[in-house]
Amino acid sequence: MKENMIVVKSEFAPLRKVVLAQSEFIFPEREDSNNDSTFLAEESLDLYASVDTAGKDYKDVFPDRQKQWEEEREEFKKVLEKYGVEVLLPRLLTEHEREIGKEYGCCNFFVRDPFFTIGSSIIEGSLRFLHRRNEILPIRDTLAAEAYKSDAFYLSVPKPDISEGLHAEAGPFLEGGDILVLDKTIFVGNSGQASNHNGYLWLKSYLSHWGYDVIEVPLKKEVLHLDCALSLVREGLMIICEEAFLEGIPEPLRKWDKISVPYKDIAYLAINGLPINESTYVLDPQFEYIAEQLKARGITVEYVDFRISRSFGGSFRCSTQPLIRI
Repeated sequence: MKENMIVVKSEFAPLRKVVLAQSEFIFPEREDSNNDSTFLAEESLDLYASVDTAGKDYKDVFPDRQKQWEEEREEFKKVLEKYGVEVLLPRLLTEHEREIGKEYGCCNFFVRDPFFTIGSSIIEGSLRFLHRRNEILPIRDTLAAEAYKSDAFYLSVPKPDISEGLHAEAGPFLEGGDILVLDKTIFVGNSGQASNHNGYLWLKSYLSHWGYDVIEVPLKKEVLHLDCALSLVREGLMIICEEAFLEGIPEPLRKWDKISVPYKDIAYLAINGLPINESTYVLDPQFEYIAEQLKARGITVEYVDFRISRSFGGSFRCSTQPLIRI
């Protein structure tokens, strides 16, 4: 492997270098009409509705949960490093970011969506929710450093068009949770909650220069991202909730062996595990029924309790974005 290379070949190619999320969230003072929160589990919605959170730091409202959240991420980091993965962390939010972020909220908690890596391209995304539109900033120094010492293409999706208002639908919106990489085939989810058709068209145009086949995957509206409904474990094996797909399983995957997950478990992020390689998968112990089926197929399962992270609407894949998978 060349030193300082950037390349992501697939979802399950051996993970060598990854960015792992921090654990920071500032609650919004104003409601974002883009965010209907239908993707969150009821327990999470009830928890946040039970206290006054407007403009407050999560760590001040829920100090015990904040501690558990940080411990979850640290335990996950240890598992990654156990397999020789180099782990990079974004910086923490500045006081200025915290202060100006109070209006619509501010977060530094999932790195999968603010950018994504396909082949040797590092691409900053374009996020729909207002509280996430600056989430790339704590990561940018890391991305620049990695890109500038490699042969990577480093670029950004165009800014969302707000000529018709902050909540205009034109976008383009394109979020890493909607993007799954399978060699030269790229799947792009579209539920109307995150990435949209204009984002898909932008990515298809860009990747056409390298011969990629980019496939748009329509999803039910309650499914925030494609990686909440589909996980590619290894060549020929996937974890999937078929009910989430408006047009069925994407054609290139229809002959794959599948581990099926009920629709109700999407909100609990059952499918948002992380392959470290083709024979190792990170999963929350709550989903033992998935683990047993993985083990029966020769997959080693590494368990990390990710209950707090999942309450925000993301799990292991959401908390990471690879820079090297080859």
